[in-house]
Amino acid sequence: MNVGALGGSEPRPAAVATRRLLVVRGSLQRDLVRLGLLPCAVVALLLTGWLTHSRLAMLDDVFAAEGRAIARQVAAMSDLSLYAGDVAALQSVAQAALRGGQASRVEISNGAGIHVVAAGADATHPDRLRSFTAPVLLREASRTMAFAPPGVTTAGDQAIGNVVALRDTTQLRRARIQSLLTGIGIGLLALGGAWLAVRHMARDIARPLRRLTHTVAALQAGQFDARCAIAGRSPRRGGPMHEFATLADDVNRMAEQLQRHKQASDERVREATAVALERMTEAEQAALSRSRFLAAASHDLRQPLHAMGLFIDGLLTGAADAQRPALLRLQESTAFMSLLLDDLLEISRLDARVLTPEVVDLPLAPLFDALAAQHAAHAAASRVRVAWRARGLAVRSDGGMLQRVIGNLVANAIRHSPPGGTVLVTARRRGGDRVRIEVRDRGVGIAPIHQQRIFEEFYQVANVERDRRQGFGLGLAICARLATLLGSRIGLNSALGCGSTFSLALPQAQVAPHAAPLPTASVLPAEPSLAGLRCLLVDDDAHIRIATAELLAQWGCEAVCLASARDAVACLGAAGERFDLVLCDLQLAEGEDGLDVLAAARRLQPDALAVVISGATGPQALQRLRAAGATVLTKPVAPARLRALLATLK
Repeated sequence: MNVGALGGSEPRPAAVATRRLLVVRGSLQRDLVRLGLLPCAVVALLLTGWLTHSRLAMLDDVFAAEGRAIARQVAAMSDLSLYAGDVAALQSVAQAALRGGQASRVEISNGAGIHVVAAGADATHPDRLRSFTAPVLLREASRTMAFAPPGVTTAGDQAIGNVVALRDTTQLRRARIQSLLTGIGIGLLALGGAWLAVRHMARDIARPLRRLTHTVAALQAGQFDARCAIAGRSPRRGGPMHEFATLADDVNRMAEQLQRHKQASDERVREATAVALERMTEAEQAALSRSRFLAAASHDLRQPLHAMGLFIDGLLTGAADAQRPALLRLQESTAFMSLLLDDLLEISRLDARVLTPEVVDLPLAPLFDALAAQHAAHAAASRVRVAWRARGLAVRSDGGMLQRVIGNLVANAIRHSPPGGTVLVTARRRGGDRVRIEVRDRGVGIAPIHQQRIFEEFYQVANVERDRRQGFGLGLAICARLATLLGSRIGLNSALGCGSTFSLALPQAQVAPHAAPLPTASVLPAEPSLAGLRCLLVDDDAHIRIATAELLAQWGCEAVCLASARDAVACLGAAGERFDLVLCDLQLAEGEDGLDVLAAARRLQPDALAVVISGATGPQALQRLRAAGATVLTKPVAPARLRALLATLK
């Protein structure tokens, strides 16, 4: 825990704040025991050793002093008897010396070294005996007399023999051993007492420190309600608190401050989170509302465009030469509006997450063949060669979505390649279980500042003037969202003047080349004449009925236009009525459903081709159409596509 940060201290510079790492081993309690016990042990050992040594020396001195005293006493009592040769008297003196039990044997010898008297047991264990000697001195009469005659000199004592007193050291050794054991016992008692006292004091020091450590660890772990309860005062009443109690109070105050800060921070975080969630919910609701609005309004937005396309195509047939350029520009504008509406609705559906990919094992060779046929005319017009290399690989993906992504990347590569250039579309293994699909061109390239923004809506690098013939800036945004649905992302590697490489990595599949069908974008060629075909059109929009009827009439078809499903079902069941094609809008007036007309047509006119024309692109409508197995034309329908559909009936 950074306590200094709470105190407001400023951090030192890096050059000053350099610290050495101190490695600490063991525990504080063990260190305190060692620190307190070591001096006590040394002092106890020194004192015990000194006292024991003094005691042993004293015993030796006493034993030696007693032995010398015995020898001198016998020598003093034996001088005259030895001088006179009185053996009996000497024997009495020796026996008297043995009666006290201090000596084991006494030997008296003359000046020639000949033993005169020996009293006591013989030495069976000479190693246990210690001898003490004293000379037998013959003192002069002048010195022994109380009053010496005048003229008598004091010449000095003469040694006339020697006394040897032998003492047994067994008792001395026992006393020494007892003294040693007593000293060792006293030392051990001193060490034990010191260890207990030091251990108690170390425990009293380590226990509060351990509590402080646990409290700090709990605070560091985020448990800001942890507290350290240590109470202690000096022995004097009203004295100052113990240092550990003061430290515990400081830690508790710090914990309280941290807890208050944590509560305030949590409250601010909760408020910010609530505000963020509210705003995020509002944003999601706004996005979903926009997406739902566009999806719901798809039918109403596509209706006028569909009618405009039909009217314009009908007017082009009988237009004068002066009117034809204006009608062609109007037709071009309508086509651009249809493309923009399709892209906007596609973006809305992707943002609303109403599209679910149907992942299958997808061979790349048929996919590349379909894309090659789709972009052949564009590449030929731009004089750009497109090379396709599938390498016999297959991936797990949604065929329609993957074709949309790669097709958009190829179209961009053709658009930005110089005449005579080459666009390479290749697939290769990456990492053993992934297939990387790359689209390379040698165009002008993309600067790094633009490489992230090109996937945003309506962002175009080289179309500042917003030329609609160069697109609307929605293609890459749609591709990025589709790649996300496919569980991947579009990679980009580009540099100015070196071209661009867009890539997409997908899971590899091990399948036969014909394992999965692929969507095709080919349009069947129109037949020379559509005369004689009878068509039933059911639509609640009067303008669409009028425009479609006029257009079919120009193609030589007979059209019956109705506004309600009830009238359509009645017409289909009327006697003598036969239709080659039934065109019905999905959403009719007064809540009527175009699928009811489709079901009636299949039942009453089994030879007729029943087609649903719908401007609704919501997920529920698409699921209903898919479940009904209906052939669907999405509004606005290009007249050329409608003519191609009619040509299949001839």
